[in-house]
Amino acid sequence: MTPYETFTKSIRVWRREPLLLYVFARILARLDIGSYNFRLHVQAFDRIGYAYGVYQAAYLAKQLGHDRVSVLELGVAGGDGLVALERLAKKAEKELKIQVDVYGFDMGSGLPTPQDYRDLPYHWQGGFYQMDEKALRQRLTRAKLVLGDVADTIKTFFDKYNPAPIGFVSVDLDYYSSTAAALTMFNASSNYLLPRIFCFFDDVVGATIELYNDYTGELAAIREFNLSHPDAKICPIKHLRMNHWADDMFAVHLFSHPQYNTFVSEVDQQLKLKR
Repeated sequence: MTPYETFTKSIRVWRREPLLLYVFARILARLDIGSYNFRLHVQAFDRIGYAYGVYQAAYLAKQLGHDRVSVLELGVAGGDGLVALERLAKKAEKELKIQVDVYGFDMGSGLPTPQDYRDLPYHWQGGFYQMDEKALRQRLTRAKLVLGDVADTIKTFFDKYNPAPIGFVSVDLDYYSSTAAALTMFNASSNYLLPRIFCFFDDVVGATIELYNDYTGELAAIREFNLSHPDAKICPIKHLRMNHWADDMFAVHLFSHPQYNTFVSEVDQQLKLKR
């Protein structure tokens, strides 16, 4: 069963028995047992958006003939997300037999000062989400920390690290300005990118205080990226729409990527006439 079929089937099951499956999934997540693909099927992960993105990125990379793939967290803050990303990378490697490299981008000193209204200064302030770098480094086992202003570190990232193709990116930079700078990574050479990149955007739903919209924050950065890139679009992942976490999930489609049209689906897709 392909990852797409797994999730399509799981959505149907969750609609029939949501409470029973929720309890079952919480038990599996707490005990950390079961194969990666099976746990995706029942959504038995604490960070299901990360789990989905990492698995799909690794699966697509392998289908395209790569032996390595990169997953990124932009906005590390305290570091729990990056630690979780490491664990998921290890699980994906074990199940799919492909190396998964992990990178975490952050200022280290907390959020910078908001630049204008698009950075939502009524909700965010400079200095929020500072990192205890020493404590975090003691917890990490494989992730590489890329510290500094993302507007600068993205420019040097590819030359400095020569990363495997990027397949999953978590964007939790809060600000429009930081997110807009980060999205320039998708202008990199196709050698550094999968043709479709799974993304988790943390700040696109929110609550009454935030009132996220297409003209501020991460949504504004996505909107402007799409308007300025005729051959690349950041789009919601439609088949996830029945899940409560679906609004955070997007995919970058790089239409001009040399592997964009490479066939990666099931070979036998014939439908026989029923008797």
